[in-house]
Amino acid sequence: MDAIKKTFSDKELKHLLKRGVSEIIVEQELVQLLRAGRKLRLKEGFDPSTTDIHLGHMVGLRKLRQFQDIGHQVVLIVGDWTAQIGDPSGASITRPMLTAEQVKANAETYMRQFFKVVDRSKTEVRWQSEWFGKFSLTDIIRLTSKFTVAQMLQREDFNNRFAANKPIAVTELLYPMLQAYDSVEVQSDVEFGGQDQKFNFLVGRELQTTVGQKPQQCFMTPLLVGTDGVHKMSKSLGNYIGIDEPPNEIYGKVMSLADNMIIQYFDLLTDVQEEELAEFSRELAGGKINPMNLKKRLACELVAQLHSQSAATQADEHFTRVFQKKELPDEAQEVCVNTGEDLRDTLVKAGVVKSKSEVNRLIQQGAVSIDGTKVESATVDYKNGNIIKIGKHRFIKVVIAK
Repeated sequence: MDAIKKTFSDKELKHLLKRGVSEIIVEQELVQLLRAGRKLRLKEGFDPSTTDIHLGHMVGLRKLRQFQDIGHQVVLIVGDWTAQIGDPSGASITRPMLTAEQVKANAETYMRQFFKVVDRSKTEVRWQSEWFGKFSLTDIIRLTSKFTVAQMLQREDFNNRFAANKPIAVTELLYPMLQAYDSVEVQSDVEFGGQDQKFNFLVGRELQTTVGQKPQQCFMTPLLVGTDGVHKMSKSLGNYIGIDEPPNEIYGKVMSLADNMIIQYFDLLTDVQEEELAEFSRELAGGKINPMNLKKRLACELVAQLHSQSAATQADEHFTRVFQKKELPDEAQEVCVNTGEDLRDTLVKAGVVKSKSEVNRLIQQGAVSIDGTKVESATVDYKNGNIIKIGKHRFIKVVIAK
């Protein structure tokens, strides 16, 4: 059994409880728990409504890993039951209900990516269906009796929709209660998640107190701004960097970040020391450093974390050669095409996009070019050796079928 660290310097506590953290409820109680030396159960839940996770999720996952490294136990809850009833998650749009098969497939992909950051050997995986699969109507009514509608309407999303006379499904009101019950079931000591989960975390504290458990601490991380520099990182908004993306794609997307985002990304997603970050800030403010050099350092840090140091070096060389020296990539994927073949079929076949509708969208955005000329329709006249560029970082080379 790993030893539990219980002696901390002020610097160590600051790094653990301040860096990459937006709020802790209750911080002093958590400090006392850490110094007591008991192995804490760290709850992290996810609804496998989609397959992929991105750097926005990684902010919290890195904190979980830090707690694991000092001996504490991560409890990953797969929300396979709630994913099948939908959840608005503060977005004012109810997520679609999924089949059990869809949920399982999504969860397997999600967990593979989750464990690129969090130590699998120190993680207990629990599926909600272990307990909710046995729930009867009596159990549901008993659970709902512990809360009031007024309490649920304290959630900002619900309150706004109620004030605007917009519908709120009863299943949505159930969701915070079900998430709270997860905390009871696994006897959570600390629940981790984004700042937007604060209401649900507090409902968990209240339910634990009601049933006689010690209330969990709420550990909340900031919402990472996406690559558009405006909204939080989100797959639905397309402003994300996926943690499972190829090294060149991650590197290239980091290089496209606005200069004013560099320090936040270093702070939340890397282990670069605070003193060095402060120097970066001073140099940027004084115009003493080229922001591109910092972005290249950031891109290498992230690719190394998610792939390997060698992959980071290769991605750096690729970016320099293709985007700074304007050379064509040596490793452009070759795709065999037939004369007169529709561009949508070519790109889907090559695996660089998932659907024909995505190709249509990319063409409309001016994000597809052939030999440097933007494509305006899916009807193209291929020539052997054409280089098709998709977005900023994907290339394929045309080989005409004989």
